[in-house]
Formats: sequence, C-alpha cells, structure tokens
Amino acid sequence: MKHLHFEPEADGFYGAYWESKTPSDTAMIAMLGDDPEDYMGKTCVKWLHTYGINVMSMSPGKKNYSHHNYPIERIGSAIEWLKSHGNKKIGIVGASTTATVALVAASYYHDLTLTVALTPSDFVWQGFAQGNRDGCKEWPVENESIVSIGGKPVPFMPFVYKHPEYWQKIAKASKEHGDSTYSKDVFDDSEAAGLLKEEHFIPVENIGGKLVLVGAEDDSLWDTAKYIRRMDSRLKSRPHSCKYSVYLYEHGTHFVFPESVLKKALPVGADMLVNMCFSAAKKFPDECKAMRIDLDKKLTEEILDWKSNN
Repeated sequence: MKHLHFEPEADGFYGAYWESKTPSDTAMIAMLGDDPEDYMGKTCVKWLHTYGINVMSMSPGKKNYSHHNYPIERIGSAIEWLKSHGNKKIGIVGASTTATVALVAASYYHDLTLTVALTPSDFVWQGFAQGNRDGCKEWPVENESIVSIGGKPVPFMPFVYKHPEYWQKIAKASKEHGDSTYSKDVFDDSEAAGLLKEEHFIPVENIGGKLVLVGAEDDSLWDTAKYIRRMDSRLKSRPHSCKYSVYLYEHGTHFVFPESVLKKALPVGADMLVNMCFSAAKKFPDECKAMRIDLDKKLTEEILDWKSNN
C-alpha cells in the first residue's frame, strides 16, 4: 500500500499516512502495533479503509512498543498535519497501553472528535521499556511516565515492583495462569500499596466529541473493567461535553479487537492465536468470538455515525 513516512526529527512524529482509496476528509490516528508499518499496523489501516477513512498510524519508534515519556505533542503534530492536508474530522484509536495514551491525547487535544479506547486504564502509569535487560523482556523506567507533556512526565502511578522483580513477577504469574502475559498483579499490587493518587487519573471529562470504552472482565494484563467503570462514574459525577459508550464483556481477554480486524490479520488461525495467548480464551472460545463479532457491529455503528454526522 502506498503511504507517506514521517520521522520525529524532520516531521515532529513517527508515523505513516495511508490515504483511503475512497476520497475522504475524515482521518483516524491509529496506534495499533509495534510500528506504523508493521503487519498489525497495516491490518488496522485495511480495517479503517473499509469505512472510507484516511489513516495515520503511529508508534513511539521503529518496531518499538516501549512507552516512557512519549511526547504527547507528537500526536498534536500529527493532528496539525492531517488538518493541513484536507482532513476536517479526526479521531484516534488505541489498544492496551496506546488506549491509555489515546485518552490522554483526547483530553488534551479537542480536535479529536472520536476516541476509541480498547482495554484502557483510567490512569497514567510508570513508563516501561522492552527488549532484553538482565534476562528481562520488560522493565519500568525510573522517574518516567508512559507519556510526557512539555518535556515533563505526566503524573503517574509508580509500580511497587522495581527491576528485575517487576518482570520476574510478570513471568511467574504468566506461567502460573497459562497466559502469554499476566501483569494484572503488578497493577493491582501497586494500587493496593497506595501508589495511585488523584493526580494520576486521566481527566476524561475534558474529552470532546464521542468516546468509546471497550474492555472485558477476564483481562489478564490489568483490570480494565474496573478502570472503565471508574471512568463511567467519573463522567457521571463531573460536567463533560462528550457523548460516550461503554462496552464491557464478561469474556474477551485483552484482545478485544473486532472480529474483522483479526480476520484481516489472520484469515486462518485467528481463533487459535487468541487461544494460545490467553487461558480465558481457551476456556471460553465461543464466548470470546461472540464478543468480537458483537464488538464489530457496535464499532461499525459508532464509526459510521461519527463519520456521517457534523
């Protein structure tokens, strides 16, 4: 697929722009995948192109899912580029960590009029890096947040576990639970230790347009269902201008992707991949698939409604 590539040094952000074959003045910033041009990134582009939407795929760096002091201004630069190139309506979609980043960005940039957050957290947490350090595949970065504004880390909940105990805890729990990643205890234990403060919560009441929150009760990375309920309560108790939808499922794991996204990624074997990654999917494969099919319908309605309305 033809696209334009962007680098932080020259353009102010790392990303790739994929224009829809159908002429459109609507664009989505998509943060799915380790790289804007990797397989998952391209899959998301194909998915959004089915709705006639231009796509700006973004990530912190080249094939890098590490998130520590990721400058939120990079999303602002991408928004300005999109506006200057004929896009009058701009949304953002993220999953897992990037769902949380999307919420922060949408609370900061009101040009974003659709925010889709798949398995988000309602608070900002300590930044992390991925790779190989002392035999650990991931580790928390001291004194850094997952995102920064103005060169300063956004206030964040620090993890109660430091390197290397952080990864050792995750690796042990993942093995015990039979999941590719089980980090829920790291988040739960940090919150139980009193490390989560009011200033760490994302001011979702500042988000404009339409907000869509999606999660499952059996998420093994963090308790996204609890976090989504807290955002729902926060919005109900505070003045806000956004309209929002909450889609919580009993089964779905951390992979709460629409069925069409997984089918585009893996026409054969999508169900098997999810089952391999999460023990909950092995136990409830039919329920997880039903969730993805239902979510596909709901997100299609949300996206087309946003696209067609002023």
